[in-house]
Amino acid sequence: MNDPNDALSREISAALEGVNLQAVDSGSKPKGRGTMRGVIAGISGDDVFVDLGPRMQGVISLREFESPPKEGATLDFELAGREDELWKLTRVRERAPVASVWEELQPGSLVKVKITGQNTGGLEARVGNASAFIPASQVSLGREDNLAQFIGQNMEALVVEVNPERRRVVLSRRALLEKERDVLRQEAVGKYHVGMVVKGRVARVESFGAFVDLGGGLEGLLHVSNLAHRRVEKASELVNVGDTVEVQILSIDEGGKRIGLGRKQLEPDPLDEHAARLVPDSVATGKVVRVMDFGAFIEIAPGVEGLLHVSQLGKDRVRRASDVVKAGDELQVRILSVDRAQKRIALTRLDPRGALIGSEDSVDASVIDAALKAAAPRPSGTNLGNLFKAALDKKGKS
Repeated sequence: MNDPNDALSREISAALEGVNLQAVDSGSKPKGRGTMRGVIAGISGDDVFVDLGPRMQGVISLREFESPPKEGATLDFELAGREDELWKLTRVRERAPVASVWEELQPGSLVKVKITGQNTGGLEARVGNASAFIPASQVSLGREDNLAQFIGQNMEALVVEVNPERRRVVLSRRALLEKERDVLRQEAVGKYHVGMVVKGRVARVESFGAFVDLGGGLEGLLHVSNLAHRRVEKASELVNVGDTVEVQILSIDEGGKRIGLGRKQLEPDPLDEHAARLVPDSVATGKVVRVMDFGAFIEIAPGVEGLLHVSQLGKDRVRRASDVVKAGDELQVRILSVDRAQKRIALTRLDPRGALIGSEDSVDASVIDAALKAAAPRPSGTNLGNLFKAALDKKGKS
């Protein structure tokens, strides 16, 4: 707890700022109060009525007792003021020797506590006859806006800090709840394995993905890249909080604390659907979906994108893809390669001879190719140069 970099230590220091734990110690007696012995006269709702003597009655909250006192029991009380002819009372408890209390309280030990009040930093509590404090951040797993609801309750917590010199005991209920959650998570994660298809409820949505509640204290991340085969900018485009989704478990790490999920893995791969026509050297028409400095991504079939690298944008040197194309442009491209394992398709705007597809140079090249094919059966003595010339002359006349 002396480590200044410890996050919990910083939380506790901030929560205890301005709080005097000795002032809330159940063994201290505020000045001006008297002590009297009284007999329990009866209980009505949250009020316990006490006979203090002839024509003298008091009332005390039932929450001051571990269990409802029996009528006729004799106990000691402190006078805390008078209201409507009744003395307001608080309990007087025997103080255990201070040394024995500190010996029993050790960091990490589990203790039963009673919540006695609250302050700006958290909850005041009692461990036996010793006062203790639970910072607001350590009350529950999440943020608690209504700390007053815990006053009067008995609960279990873990001892975080014991400082006899400063008479300070700091507890954490959250640490205990986290341990219990980890146990439940370990039990639940044993039911799952990588590749398994499960259903879950979308608990929250971030731009980078959706967190899916799988039950049993388990939560997985459906990353935006695994939502669909097509590119998705934000998870909210496809899922909302409360949606029930079917997903595949992609990874389980850190004992179930990190679970990766995927939905596109359950859908047909568009690349498989269009495999017959998306082959190297084939020409396709596509739309520019996004532009980076190093190139442009072209959607050449629904859900299928290829990269048109900046070096393949034209015959001349291009520094940035945005100098030549922009999102929404429709282009004719040629497929250079298809890496099915990596789901990568390389594109070019150049024909096999290096001419820009659709340009006059490219048309000339196609005429020459046609001439070559036509000349294939002819005798080997045919002059290839004359064939090229004839082909070009034919193009010029047309």
